[in-house]
Amino acid sequence: MRYRLTFIAGLALGYVLGTRAGRERYEQLKKSAREFSQNPAVRNAAESAAQTSREMAGKAYHVVSDTIGDRMPEAVADRVRSLRERGQGGGEDDWGTTNT
Repeated sequence: MRYRLTFIAGLALGYVLGTRAGRERYEQLKKSAREFSQNPAVRNAAESAAQTSREMAGKAYHVVSDTIGDRMPEAVADRVRSLRERGQGGGEDDWGTTNT
């Protein structure tokens, strides 16, 4: 019961503080977040992280493939192949970054 009361008190406090800040503060925070995400340095860092993760995933794929070899069930192997082929189409991936 104590936790429920604490949760309700926190919810009420958040509501009161949120309504006092108002729509203007919300729009200001939204604008700041948009500017941050559109910053070229942030976009470059995100692209670099995406590229590095793709490279590491490729290396991990080869290590796992060499380790597991023919012991992987054929259904799983087919699924992995189809996912890899879909990902090699170029353009943008599911995260909105380019596959370069």
